[in-house]
Amino acid sequence: MVRLITHNMLTCHVKNCTKDNYPLVFQDAAVEIRPAEPNLGFIERFLPKLEWSALVSTAKALGNDSLPDEMPEDKEELRSEEFLTKLHHVLMETHVEEGAMVCQGCGHVYQISSGIPNMLLAEHEVGR
Repeated sequence: MVRLITHNMLTCHVKNCTKDNYPLVFQDAAVEIRPAEPNLGFIERFLPKLEWSALVSTAKALGNDSLPDEMPEDKEELRSEEFLTKLHHVLMETHVEEGAMVCQGCGHVYQISSGIPNMLLAEHEVGR
């Protein structure tokens, strides 16, 4: 499933695509919200791995503007149940079921079908 936690780590790997290859931009996305049991400790530990601006812009493009534009600097706010619950919802409960992810650099399209992104590249697209 393409959840935003996974999407936040994906880049384009087409040969010679090194500029503007992150984040991949959703196109014609069919989004489904699937409630999941929160693991706020996991979310808190995952925070340093997130590319915040990419996450926020992607969430907004998918219709969710619950996250602040800047990651809070206050450690108490970062650990608050309210903040971590909002982040859990965006990262773990937002699923893109159909559509595509498009590279802003080279325009390569990664199709998404039944929640599964096709990240395979044709032989001529693979960098060596």
